[in-house]
Amino acid sequence: MDDCFSVRDELMAAVETATSVDELERIRIGALGKKGRITALMKDLGRMEPEARRETGAALNALKDEIATALDARKAALADAELDARLAAERIDVTLPPRPESVGSIHPISQTIDEIVAIFGEMGFMVAEGPDIEDDWHNFTALNIPREHPSRQEMDTFYLPGESDGLRKVLRTHTSPVQIRTMVRTPPPLRIIAPGRTYRCDSDATHSPMFHQVEGLVVDESTHMGHLKGCLIEFCRAFFAIDDLPVRFRPSYFPFTEPSAEVDIGCTRKDGQLRIGHGDDWLEILGSGMVNPKVLANCGIDPKRYQGFAFGMGIERIAMLKYGIPDLRTFFESDLRWLRHYGFRALAVPSLVGGLTP
Repeated sequence: MDDCFSVRDELMAAVETATSVDELERIRIGALGKKGRITALMKDLGRMEPEARRETGAALNALKDEIATALDARKAALADAELDARLAAERIDVTLPPRPESVGSIHPISQTIDEIVAIFGEMGFMVAEGPDIEDDWHNFTALNIPREHPSRQEMDTFYLPGESDGLRKVLRTHTSPVQIRTMVRTPPPLRIIAPGRTYRCDSDATHSPMFHQVEGLVVDESTHMGHLKGCLIEFCRAFFAIDDLPVRFRPSYFPFTEPSAEVDIGCTRKDGQLRIGHGDDWLEILGSGMVNPKVLANCGIDPKRYQGFAFGMGIERIAMLKYGIPDLRTFFESDLRWLRHYGFRALAVPSLVGGLTP
């Protein structure tokens, strides 16, 4: 019994002076664990006389309960003290003025896409989408791009590993596959634009391995080159907000259009600066043409009954021209300082007269 009282006094003193939960756990193991002091005393009961065993056993059981209760109480006290310390350290002074909220900006690419969609939307165009990973037929063959064309080479195009059939898919090099998918899926008449990401093996101040394009397609029984010219002239003047912007069409060549034309807008170059509008120079901004009859036939459309026109332009390119952004690579650097400078707060109401303005 003397051993019980001695152990009790030592353990209670240790519990009361413990300063952490870890220390309490060590005390518990030292007292009540398999090799603990109270456990060892319990093992000695077998060598005692029956009367002494009853008294000592009862005392040891009471001691175990007392120590367990003391441990729980001390643990709760330490937890409360820790919580009070945290609350004191993390206290917020609600009388202080609120921190200023940062206002987000619309990225110039998003702004430009919305402008393009709004302007062509007023002309009756619908937005069409397609996958970024394409097969050879949608990306090249259906568009009348021959096997020996440079765009099929690995130095220009991102190819994925070959599949079980030996064919290799590509990261689409333009959004023209969306036109193919639309023509295959939907019978004419068609009037769509297809904005989206595209990928090519190129990188410098005016090129990026990933960039954005928008392409347009019109297919019906009566569309002709005059409709193409009128559509693109109206777009250029609305987008650059210049009512009498000079626009010209130069003969060119694309496998998927015939005849084909590059579209130039008027500009001046003086003192190292480019200004869009009336001037003595021209700047190419997009390609266009009447849809090649072979492309229509590849998509199951009768070229003797239907014809159409198509066009395509780089979204970053026209954004750089409109908003004076000198380097295409900065579009993708995620620099908040750049975005605060070139970003937009909100979009205005779209209109063909001047397009969208920030």
